[in-house]
Amino acid sequence: MRFMVIEKATEESEAGVMPSTELLTEMGRYNEKLVKAGVMLAGEGLQPSSKGARVRFSGKTRTVIDGPFAETKELIAGYWLWQVKSKEEAIEWVKRCPNPMSGEFEIEIRQVLEADDFGVEFTPELRAQEERLRAELAK
Repeated sequence: MRFMVIEKATEESEAGVMPSTELLTEMGRYNEKLVKAGVMLAGEGLQPSSKGARVRFSGKTRTVIDGPFAETKELIAGYWLWQVKSKEEAIEWVKRCPNPMSGEFEIEIRQVLEADDFGVEFTPELRAQEERLRAELAK
């Protein structure tokens, strides 16, 4: 099972405050453990929403909205993509994570949809296309 582990944004992360050398060192050690355990597939921090944009869809119309975005608690500051056996295993890994921000902080865990989750609507042709794309990405 794959899970996206989402670090929520804070006022600090939205202000562009960079982590200390101490925290970067702790997170580096934590990421090494994830990699050595075969859990971590990817992971990155994100720039503040002030450097981002959103594209709003309304029928055929597309509207670009430049950041920053108001609801900090709804924003993402970073993520990992993990391969684990269960949500419970993902939770156990998150509990070992150093606190990425000072004070209270939340990390969200969301299971990634897999081909079988889409049911019969995901036809054999669509499955083949998905497999081709994954193979291309793996190069």
